[in-house]
This record gives sequence, structure tokens and C-alpha cells, in this order.
Amino acid sequence: MDFNKILEEIKANLLALVNKKFFEYKKEGKKDMEAFIKQSEEKLKRWTKALENKDIDLDDFEWLVKSQKDLLVMNVLYQTGISKIKLGHFKNSVVKTIIKTVSDLVLNKE
Repeated sequence: MDFNKILEEIKANLLALVNKKFFEYKKEGKKDMEAFIKQSEEKLKRWTKALENKDIDLDDFEWLVKSQKDLLVMNVLYQTGISKIKLGHFKNSVVKTIIKTVSDLVLNKE
């Protein structure tokens, strides 16, 4: 498993999500995403490896990723005036994107 490749794919997918949801604030969203990835990188690496080795299943992986949602503070986007409700929905989308990206690259590999 090349975790750096997986991490780059996660970053690309999260930036695409920021561009889709908050295009006018994509610069701010990028800063928030980079901060979150930096905080979560080691855990994501450990959990992804555990998923690949079948030490945990996808439900466990999903639960672990969801546990990181509170680390996704979104300070920069919040300062632009985006509501907490929209940011809450966005956080859920971030978690789903990470889970789908890892699942596609680790569990669905040929």
C-alpha cells in the first residue's frame, strides 16, 4: 500500500468537494482541509493499513474516521460567514469523501 498516493487522492477529492460546495471560498477551504489532513494523517495511515490488512472492517474504519470530525474545525471558512449548519453538513461530506476514497483504493483494488 502506498499511503502517500492514497493521501494525495484524499486531498484532491477534498479540494474538489470544497470547490463544489464553497467555490467562492475555495482558498479558505483549502487551508481548513490542509490543517485537518495534517492533524489526522498519522491516524488515517494507521487505520488505512489496518483496513487493508483486514484487522478492521469498513464499519470500524468509518467509525474511526467519524471520530475525527470534531478536529475538522473549519475556522477559516467560518470566519467568511458561512453558517454552522452548512459547515456541519460539509463536515459530514468530508468524512464520507475520506471513507469512499480509502474504500475505493484499498478494498476495491484489482
